[in-house]
Amino acid sequence: MADEQLTTATLDAHNAHAIVKPSRRASAPALDIEHQRDVLARLKRIEGQLRGIRKMIEEPRLCIAILQQLAAAEAAIGRVSHVILKFHVEKCVPHSIAQGSDEHTESLAELVDIVDRFSR
Repeated sequence: MADEQLTTATLDAHNAHAIVKPSRRASAPALDIEHQRDVLARLKRIEGQLRGIRKMIEEPRLCIAILQQLAAAEAAIGRVSHVILKFHVEKCVPHSIAQGSDEHTESLAELVDIVDRFSR
């Protein structure tokens, strides 16, 4: 997340909703407001889970209880990744394909890379 600092939100006239554009590739859409809010809410819950896990370790609690909570946090992070990946495949990739061959090639290469990372 840190490598892609978000710039200002702009209004996408075609879709009539706000799009937050990343500084890396300004022509590609990023998460729309609805997805952004959903992801941020999920991340806040995950932050709470992680604070709880830290407290469990400080108390100290049984290893199995800590491991169960870590597994739950990992699953929650996986669901956030899934939401973003789905948005990327449904919105960003088609947008890049419509932009032309250079954008198309780069977008498909990124998609292959991210799918490869998810399959590990």
